[in-house]
Amino acid sequence: MTRRIASVLLPMPLPEAFDYEEPEGMDLAVGDQVAAPLGPRLLRGVVTGLRDGTGGNRPLKVIDSKLDDPPLPQRAIDFIQWAARYSVDSPGSPLAITLRGARAQKAKPEKVVEATGVMPARPTAARTKVLETVATQRLSPPDLARAAGVSSGVIKGLVDEGVLAVRLIEAPVAFDPPDLSRVGHPLNPSQDAAAKALVAMLGEGGFNVALLDGVTGSGKTEVYLEAVAAALAADPDAQVLILLPEIALTQAVIARVAARFGAAPAEWHSDITPPARRRVWEAVATSQCRIVIGARSALFLPFAKLSLIVVDEEHDASYKQEEGFIYQARDLAVARGKIEEAAVVLASATPSLESLRNAETGRYRWLRLTSRHGVAVLPDITLIDMRETPPDAHRWLSPPLVKAMGETWARGEQTLLFLNRRGYAPLVLCKACGERMTSPDTDSWLVEHRYSGRLVCHLTGFSMPKPLACPHCGAKDSLTSIGPGVERVEEEAKALFPDARVAIFSSDTVWDAREAKRLIQAMEEGQIDILVATQAAAKGHNFPGLTLVGVVDADLGLRGGDLRAAERTYQLLAQATGRAGRKDRPGRAMLQTYAPEHPVMQALKAQDRDAFTTAELEEREIAGLPPYGRLAALIVSGPDAVQLEAFVEKMAQTAPNAEGVAVYGPADAPLGLIRGRRRKRFLIRADRTVDLSAYLAAWRARFRPPGMIRVAIDVDPYSFL
Repeated sequence: MTRRIASVLLPMPLPEAFDYEEPEGMDLAVGDQVAAPLGPRLLRGVVTGLRDGTGGNRPLKVIDSKLDDPPLPQRAIDFIQWAARYSVDSPGSPLAITLRGARAQKAKPEKVVEATGVMPARPTAARTKVLETVATQRLSPPDLARAAGVSSGVIKGLVDEGVLAVRLIEAPVAFDPPDLSRVGHPLNPSQDAAAKALVAMLGEGGFNVALLDGVTGSGKTEVYLEAVAAALAADPDAQVLILLPEIALTQAVIARVAARFGAAPAEWHSDITPPARRRVWEAVATSQCRIVIGARSALFLPFAKLSLIVVDEEHDASYKQEEGFIYQARDLAVARGKIEEAAVVLASATPSLESLRNAETGRYRWLRLTSRHGVAVLPDITLIDMRETPPDAHRWLSPPLVKAMGETWARGEQTLLFLNRRGYAPLVLCKACGERMTSPDTDSWLVEHRYSGRLVCHLTGFSMPKPLACPHCGAKDSLTSIGPGVERVEEEAKALFPDARVAIFSSDTVWDAREAKRLIQAMEEGQIDILVATQAAAKGHNFPGLTLVGVVDADLGLRGGDLRAAERTYQLLAQATGRAGRKDRPGRAMLQTYAPEHPVMQALKAQDRDAFTTAELEEREIAGLPPYGRLAALIVSGPDAVQLEAFVEKMAQTAPNAEGVAVYGPADAPLGLIRGRRRKRFLIRADRTVDLSAYLAAWRARFRPPGMIRVAIDVDPYSFL
């Protein structure tokens, strides 16, 4: 008997696949899902290799069973292993993301009523109506009773008599195929040229990357939908993935895709139910779903034949996953495109400097849309110097902005007040002793939320009722709120314009995709006069009646030591101001700032992105920072400060010496305490010619964290807290 050994990768933080013996007659193939024993448990795993084990005398555990689930394609396995090497993590970590859908609960079978062909012994008008309804529809017993206008007793009687039968049917896995004969919206010459370039790129076949760089409102979505149509038309089995950074954006794009292709695409994000997750996963793996729209984790779905990946708003920091398996979805999308030999389209009005650099050097094709679609023009941008025209006492909106809001409302147009800060106030302190309210065992400040009457930590999720007295000194009624959040700005807007319809758009008020869709629709239909919003509403949305955007604290993103602070601030504010004047009415944007002379503010006012990015790139090049260099961070944490300090000093001594690599630290992290764990950081800068992942893997092999100490590796970090 020929003995075969199967390498099985398990969705756990293990360094490699484990070897198991294949039972006789199981006939496994690479990609099959199996139940494999690990200790006392049976775990779902994926076969990543098979080899002849004849002659081997090493005892191996035997695979328990082959699971009745679709196998993972070889390219999906290759991507999982590549992502793990790049992120310097165990391959089981990205596999766990991939198998999330396979482990989800299936939808329960539905009960439907069918006619058996037997005629009722005693026909009545009610029974005749039921049979007429059954002939045209497959309904559950209660739905059939409602549709026929009869009681449930009539249905039961027909079932008992054998005239009707109740069947259990599985929910369909397949999604409706897109109608490729449908024609998209008319394109202007700039859009048409970009769309033809993308279609030509797809016609070449194989791996290619294009940067679709268009100003806000230029119609990038319609352009890349032409590429989607071309990819699907070229191959009947081709699949397309469209990545989006926000659930709120997902609903709008799904509607546009459904309108373009006459069929709803699959959606994949944290808000879908387990049965829906399972259905999408199976449909993707078995080629019964051709278009998927989802958040960053959709990148790990087991596509059978992925032909095109679109990363919309490719600059967005939400594509960076910073807990668990740490990755940048934009970068991994390009890597998956190469592994799948698929085309990749990166779309943005404010591309990341990394993507711009790749476009400038010819690594990516650069397609530019320089004007808005139709008659719309970019909004005029005004800087409000808060040193010269400050708000009234205990107010946050300056007189020029308030005046503009009044004029906008009088014309029946809409205003967006943008502040990227949730809650009512970002800081609560005691007027008696100066104590700042922080989350327990964490350096993060507690944010007041007036709607719920609670103080919330946006880092750990801890919340508590706002106390009547200071927990530190005991002084009653001494806690005061410092600074504005969106709730406080909403309160001020309502006080200034009591007859206006004011709403908030933030993750605290828009808690799921359905609520996001409702609020977006209300804004589109003109049911809201003033929308106070965080970044959730600052990108991708098209509000026809919105003509004024007021940025409450334009300087907010420039504070702190983040190397991407200027880039992020420019991107976020350009996206926010770009919401204004997207139809036939001109728009304007007003930015409240205490530093109008800052290069970011001047670039925004002049709407001169190229001047800003050129200056920013020059500074990065001098310092050897991305995109001219590479960065990585090691975050070391533990509950004991003394033990942590001793360990990071030993870590520093084990760092490999390599040309073109500089290691900074260990240093206290800006947030030095989170959930009772002290934190230290190393920052590694490397030349582009250095294999940074290999360097980090070599370093990691030289130390073993003791006890409760943990080490997280973040390649290309976006957060420096």
